[in-house]
Amino acid sequence: MSQSSDLQHAFTSRRDAFWQGIRDAMGAPVLVLLAGMIGFGAMGHTSGLDAWSTGLTSLLMFALPGQVVMLEMFLSGSSLLAIGFAVTLTSTRFITMVVTLFPQLHRRDRNLMLYVWVHLVAMTAWALSMREFPHMAPKHRLSYFIGMGLPCWLISLPGTVLGYFIAGWVPSAITLGLVFINPLFFLLTFTEVKPWANRIGIALGCVLGPAFFLWDADSSLLTTGLVGGTLAYAIDRRWLRTPPQEVKS
Repeated sequence: MSQSSDLQHAFTSRRDAFWQGIRDAMGAPVLVLLAGMIGFGAMGHTSGLDAWSTGLTSLLMFALPGQVVMLEMFLSGSSLLAIGFAVTLTSTRFITMVVTLFPQLHRRDRNLMLYVWVHLVAMTAWALSMREFPHMAPKHRLSYFIGMGLPCWLISLPGTVLGYFIAGWVPSAITLGLVFINPLFFLLTFTEVKPWANRIGIALGCVLGPAFFLWDADSSLLTTGLVGGTLAYAIDRRWLRTPPQEVKS
């Protein structure tokens, strides 16, 4: 059976793929991201920032962990150089997202416009695209990704401003807890990806994360990712990965 006959998404055009991406985004992905941005907006309100500064942070950065780090370091009086370095470290995850996602696009879509579309890369859009890309033709993948990422990005500004103004009406524990819904949704989505290395990495992260946090809170996230990811890859490579079958003549 050919690879094309195994595709589940037989789109008739790029436009069809784009609208399917929008339909897939307008459910849980948008709602989860909206919840996270509402939580960040509440953080901005309690920190004394104005509504538009907080909202534009979401629109221009569109990276919730980096936004939280920037806000906390700004309020603690850190220098701009230190803030920039810390936010850069939190954003290194986008390197692996880009190098795993964009090579799957059709060759003619790998052009300078990717510098525009890369702003739409986020945990949710990346995880769902990685899950769905194998089921569609390469020529439709960029259109699907844009349809998936665009609503998520556009909801960031109104979601943040909404969270800013309702911060006084809702208990702070609830509004701040909304920030963690997006990473949780990302983890649950990634458990559906077939390679066992991903699931092992998630399990190791749950175990190693608290341990490394107690050891050194500042570097715990980076250390957990490095150690847990390396162990997950090694376990999958050594014991779980099925060796390729030799083709008999």
